[in-house]
Amino acid sequence: MTFTDGHRFSRKMNISEKSISEFALKAGDLNPIHHDKEYAEKSRYGNLIASGPQTSALLMSYTATYFSEFSPMLGLEFNFRFKAPVIADDEVKLEWMIVHSRKSKKFGGQLIDLRGRMISSNGQTVVGAKGKVLLSENLM
Repeated sequence: MTFTDGHRFSRKMNISEKSISEFALKAGDLNPIHHDKEYAEKSRYGNLIASGPQTSALLMSYTATYFSEFSPMLGLEFNFRFKAPVIADDEVKLEWMIVHSRKSKKFGGQLIDLRGRMISSNGQTVVGAKGKVLLSENLM
């Protein structure tokens, strides 16, 4: 499948307290705002908040899941901007748009430049993202 500029894809998901705590602890992030409920309740957020590595991993893994349905893919680069906290038990929307797609002889496939974001249930963009992926049959 060839993807064109302007193509969008998205999905919704719940960011549970359990997933926040487990991710932070497995990643070695011992900041209590991510795993200590009592501590987090006393913070300005009133609840656990997802770590940056967790929110960026969710955005990146969604691109892999989406594109790998059509072709072997490889993530080449990603950048993130954390704009607001992701509060535990919020339903967020992961959203990506293809900004530019082109064939690449050098890489042997289709290079795709992406812009994405994670949006909280109140409509606020909490994480902004840019990425580049390669779709290629040569990855196998």
